[in-house]
Amino acid sequence: MTDSVYTYRQLQDFTLQIFDKIGCPPAEATLATDVLLNADLRGIDSHGIARLSGYVRLWEAKRINATPAVRIVHESPSTAVVDGDSGLGLVVAPKAMEIAIAKAKVAGTGWVAVKNSNHFGIAGHHAMMALEHDMIGIAMTNASPLVAPTFSIERLLGTNPIAVAIPAGSQPPFVADFATTTAANGKLEILQRKNQQAPIGWIQTKDGKPSTDPNEAKSGGALIPLGSDREHGSHKGYCLGAWVDIFSAVLSGANYGPWVPPFVAFLSPPSDPVGDGIGHFFGAMRVDAFRPAADFKHHMDNWITRFRAAKPIEGQERVLIPGDPEREMSAQRMHEGIPLNPKVVEDLKILGERFGLVLA
Repeated sequence: MTDSVYTYRQLQDFTLQIFDKIGCPPAEATLATDVLLNADLRGIDSHGIARLSGYVRLWEAKRINATPAVRIVHESPSTAVVDGDSGLGLVVAPKAMEIAIAKAKVAGTGWVAVKNSNHFGIAGHHAMMALEHDMIGIAMTNASPLVAPTFSIERLLGTNPIAVAIPAGSQPPFVADFATTTAANGKLEILQRKNQQAPIGWIQTKDGKPSTDPNEAKSGGALIPLGSDREHGSHKGYCLGAWVDIFSAVLSGANYGPWVPPFVAFLSPPSDPVGDGIGHFFGAMRVDAFRPAADFKHHMDNWITRFRAAKPIEGQERVLIPGDPEREMSAQRMHEGIPLNPKVVEDLKILGERFGLVLA
């Protein structure tokens, strides 16, 4: 079966109505929809509308509060801890990033740790909020415990993504957004829908053996840190994932490690939580707190231009700058439409029927 193509407006209308049906206020429904569909536009299909039914499932389980009172519970001139009141991470995260930006305007940098939140979509969306203010944005979050540390068979970490967005002048911004595992769990979900195998190095069995079965985590297996094995640097991916977990949760008072409440349906929340919800961490750094913004952006243009001109390996068309593929995909999909896997379409239609809605 081939993918079905929908316009951004079609998916936007449907998603807005779903968030409205679960009780989100209009402004927050719009915010959540923008964050969610930005993933689809940028080609990160694993974190877009395919996740919509997952948010509804958590809301039905009373794990998501559709009308959260997001608030600062501790702060200094340049830092804050935000309690997300069990809200949609799609809503909590942008609000927390706005606080980081506001603090950076005053103090030069702003740092916000978040507790009591939920899955926040793509990290890149939140980091990119800083760009229009001539700031560098940083976003990270912990996630469902599906990842085994190097040398372990226990699932103790999430895919724990990191995103950094850096403004430039005439060139597009530098935007890096990546999981600290060899592949995000959403990539495995895509393979499951397509009935395809995973590459070696993405996942291991419950006994720690290499596997190509994208369903392995459902049978006790684990995702693998970035690098895939010790000889290829998996200890570095493990360290990155641990760093995100500590900054996002130990610092904020959220759950960390194996206590993180999972987004995936095949895991249940731990009965012995060590904190509140899942955690995020955001940073905003005003460029002119370091050097004049015009000078910085001029040299970022120079940096990007030089790296873009790097001689490619034979058989490769060009060298990419982080953010290039997503930016190009966003322009294409806004013009040509967003393709959805048949299983995602079926899931959305079932979701729509439950609420008396039609995916047009």
